[in-house]
Amino acid sequence: MAEPLANLLSLLGIGFMALLVWAALAPFEALGWWAGWFGSNIHTADLPIHLPDAKPREDIDSYLVFLSGIAQVGGESLSRRERAFLEQLDENLAHTIVIDDIFPYSVNNLPLTGQPVFARLWRWALRSKLSDNWLERLGGYLINLRNIWQVAISIDHRYGPIYNQAMARVIAHGLARRGYNPEQAAPVFLVGYSGAGQIAVGAAPYLREQMGGPVYVILLGGIYGNDPGLLAVDRVYHLYGEKDTPQRLTPLVFPGRWPFLWYSDWNRARRRGRIVFRNLGPMTHGGSTGYMTRSQTLADGRTFQEATLDEMAAIVRENVEANAKRAG
Repeated sequence: MAEPLANLLSLLGIGFMALLVWAALAPFEALGWWAGWFGSNIHTADLPIHLPDAKPREDIDSYLVFLSGIAQVGGESLSRRERAFLEQLDENLAHTIVIDDIFPYSVNNLPLTGQPVFARLWRWALRSKLSDNWLERLGGYLINLRNIWQVAISIDHRYGPIYNQAMARVIAHGLARRGYNPEQAAPVFLVGYSGAGQIAVGAAPYLREQMGGPVYVILLGGIYGNDPGLLAVDRVYHLYGEKDTPQRLTPLVFPGRWPFLWYSDWNRARRRGRIVFRNLGPMTHGGSTGYMTRSQTLADGRTFQEATLDEMAAIVRENVEANAKRAG
């Protein structure tokens, strides 16, 4: 009995040490981008534009960039639920270009399965994630863990500015590919779902400098820390579900979001009205009771997906109209 227990503890110890090593190496991707190790290319090959732009350019009054949660391996790997959600959002916002092929956990938009060194590992993890066997699916959580480290880098005040500048460059490139004209200064809406909420908040001020127009952040069950970007963007809309446990527990993890730290960026942004909270109802963080599901309904008869879409569309329209009035 003692020997199996000792072996188990040894394996756990090895796993813990491997986790620490992985965490220590996590910043090197952002530092490598800063040092120019990866060149200046932003990966776009084989990334389909899922929401074709058939609208005339002069009819476009805003751009919306969707940044997916931590379970993704690339910008092209959105779930069917997310895909259906974005297609409906594109229909609801007739004058908005919806961009959905940005991978927010890579400084050059390269999907994990296309990386030169670890591509085989991530292909295996993706196959495991899609397996019917619950034990095999555990391997898929390597993807989540890897992307969580990138979120942590974005939050870190030492490496975050580097990572967030890289992501702003990737997003700006995506906007340019879809016809964004800096002279037009159309509003840009960054939608950060789950862990990508931090990426959106971190990249937004750098993007604002590059694009010339207003930048708004929409956090959908967003996980984010005490980031200076909260004070630099035009406004942050925090959409949340009453049963979204990860979103609700996030403020406990980041001291900068504790109410009594009045001098933090988070608390200063709240006092200035930069952060707007919108309760979407009894929704959870994801899955069949999450923000994008059509199988659950609210008391008013709308599905969870419809309620989320309505709120996001209202945010886009009200800010586009406000900007038009200021410009006119």
